[in-house]
Amino acid sequence: MEQGHHSGMWVPGEPPTWGRLFLPHLDAWSVLPVLALVGLVVYLVGVVRLRRSGVAWPWWRTASFAAGCLSLVAVTGTWLNGYSMVLFGLHMAQHMVLSMVTPLLVLLGRPVTLALRTLPRGRGVAGVPRALLLDALHSRIARFVAHPLFTVPLFLVSLYGVYFTPVFDALMADLVGHQFMLAHFTVTGLLFFGPILAQDPWPRQAGHGSRMLELLIPMPFHAFFGVAIMMSSSLVVQSFADPPAGWGVDPLADQATAGSIAWSFGELPTVLVLAMVLFSWMGSEERRGRQQARVAERTDDAELEAYNARLRAMAAATSPTSRPAPRPGTVPGPR
Repeated sequence: MEQGHHSGMWVPGEPPTWGRLFLPHLDAWSVLPVLALVGLVVYLVGVVRLRRSGVAWPWWRTASFAAGCLSLVAVTGTWLNGYSMVLFGLHMAQHMVLSMVTPLLVLLGRPVTLALRTLPRGRGVAGVPRALLLDALHSRIARFVAHPLFTVPLFLVSLYGVYFTPVFDALMADLVGHQFMLAHFTVTGLLFFGPILAQDPWPRQAGHGSRMLELLIPMPFHAFFGVAIMMSSSLVVQSFADPPAGWGVDPLADQATAGSIAWSFGELPTVLVLAMVLFSWMGSEERRGRQQARVAERTDDAELEAYNARLRAMAAATSPTSRPAPRPGTVPGPR
């Protein structure tokens, strides 16, 4: 098996197949997959510690976080990462997973909530990590990066500002730049979906309507981005202009595949998140109705009775029978 390098990055020597895509491959530049595995271990330790203290933690949240970490490893710690250096379609699949799949799965695991529940409290040294986390959540910087005027443009810049400018080719040609780009895709997805899903304590809290709006605004731009790449008659970026000889890859056809992946990936996750926010909204309204019913039951409908009493008093004040009767010898009528 012959192996090559592209701009210092390892590239498999054989063309991609489904059997080769997810073969593990870690090297000195495999920062993200190592961080993902470390994060998964820390999360599992937190879950075990929480359950030993007698506090339940939903299994599906653990499964979701684990799936998020493993999805990151699957596209950055395998042969797919090497193939993504020379094939636009696989690079775009990597981008979409990092920015839309991994963040959603990780956020559904509620890692911030788990950390706040398991980290020690107090003012001593042991309580420092939890205090730092709370300070970070309440900081001005956190509120700024969680604001939609920052997250929505950042999400769009990661598409148009990267691929339709010389930035992409410059990052692909540099080892550190390539790792930074992959981390940027992941962090952008976390910042964008974090306040929309609202699973964890977040620097900014928004209503369900605002969250749905934040989700829907980038949808047409994301779809147009995929269509623009798919329909382009010339190469958008030069990094994939010369695929390995003998692989039988047409760069323009590969670019069209990349565009279709970007277009299709933008639809399904968005619809799923939209459904989650909508169901959460409906659930919150039902909980509010039940709470109001319980309050009314406890107070024996005192608020409703007081409101009805005010209405009766107002009606009595304006009723003709409430006016004083005319004195004898006078003719009632308009003055």
